[in-house]
This record gives sequence, structure tokens and C-alpha cells, in this order.
Amino acid sequence: MSSSFQLYSARNHGPLDNTLAMLSAMGYTRVEGYGGLFGDVDALQRSLADHGLVMPTSHIGLDVLESDFAGALAIIKQLGIELVFAPYLDAESRPVDAAGWRALAARLARVGERLGDLGVTFGWHNHDFELVPLPDGSIPLYELLDHAPDLLWQGDLAWVQRAGADPLAVLDRYASRVASIHVKDIAREGECVDEDGWADPGEGVMEWDRLLQRIGDYQQEVITVVEHDKPSDAERFARRALAFMNAAKASS
Repeated sequence: MSSSFQLYSARNHGPLDNTLAMLSAMGYTRVEGYGGLFGDVDALQRSLADHGLVMPTSHIGLDVLESDFAGALAIIKQLGIELVFAPYLDAESRPVDAAGWRALAARLARVGERLGDLGVTFGWHNHDFELVPLPDGSIPLYELLDHAPDLLWQGDLAWVQRAGADPLAVLDRYASRVASIHVKDIAREGECVDEDGWADPGEGVMEWDRLLQRIGDYQQEVITVVEHDKPSDAERFARRALAFMNAAKASS
């Protein structure tokens, strides 16, 4: 269980090259990208190579994949990205009913087919809004995954829990579709207020021991990516997250 680091976690904590140097020195070998990193792909590629890091997964917005597929593909190929996850929809772009989510599933399926033909795997990364029931009781994430059967899922299980859903139940429902998970934690009530209520893995209320054990039983490889949406100290988070994941690997 070699863990990756979502670089979004360190976006507010100094130059990217310094972050990559820190992660490499700690023992990370993999990182996950996001759209804000791709302004200078040549420099990013050099920095990754200089620090002995690879980027097997990345977030790339659906709008970019649809409006500039060739440009997105060039980035994917240059950086050696193997799995791409569409990560988010702005509030004004989110469907308001099940039919809208099914239409979005069709769009994702078309992008996934184009990427798949070129050897790149595609999936969806959830936040909380996909687990909030629609007026008719349907669940947006289920509409997406049920109506785009080849679409994989990167489960952000802390967002699942924040939405009031059961992470283990959602994992069980889509066990064969899980390509990756984000490992982050939810702080106890009243704690980590300056970090938007997020905690370092193992320091909060998420039942990560149970969740990681279930994921470890899957037939497919699941890439684990540690993340914190707003750490006050990126070095502290990276160190604690890696120690937590190494301990989980040792006990599995």
C-alpha cells in the first residue's frame, strides 16, 4: 500500500519544488496532480524527476477534458499520468434532478471512452454534494456510476461521511469500481476549526482501520492518496499521513 500525496493539500505552503523535495525526503514516491499545477508542465516534469517522484493519478476538470481534449491529453502523456479523475462541479453546473445526473453520466462516459482508447483510465472523484439525496430520493453519485458502467470511482470517503452517508456501505456498493481513495479525516466536534474541521489521518473520527481493511480485500489495486483540504502545516500533515499509512500497511 504505497501512498500518494494529493498536491492540492500543499497549495498554500510555499513553492511546489520545495514541497516535492520535502515529500521525497520523507519517503513519498508518488503524488497526485490537480489542474492548478499545469501552467508550466515542462517545469513540473523536471521537478518531479529531480526528486524521484511520479504522478500516476491526477484531477483534471471535465470542462477542460471536453473543451481541450488534445491539450489535456498532451499533459497526461508528458507526465505519465495513468488515471484521470474529474474532481468537481461548481454549484451552478450541478444537475438538479436524476435526469440531469444521468445526462452528466453520459458525458463522462464519452470522455472515458476517448481516454480509454488511448490507454488512460478515467473516473469520478466525489465531494459531499453527490451523496445528498435529490428531491425524488435518488442519490447523484449512484446515478453517475449506475448509468456510466465503465466509469471508475475515486472515493473521497471523508466527504461521503460529511454528507451523512456510510462510507463502508458506499464502498460495498461499488467495490469493483474503486480505483483509488482519498485518505483524510474529520476532526472531532470543536477541533481543528482553523483547518475547516479536517484532521490528519488517524487523528479524527473516520474509521480508517475498518475502511482500509475492506479496501485491502479487493481484487484490484486501489491507489491510496492522502489529502487534507486545509492544513495549517503541510509538513506536519504529510509526515503524520505517511506514518499512519505505513502503520496501516504493516498491520494488514
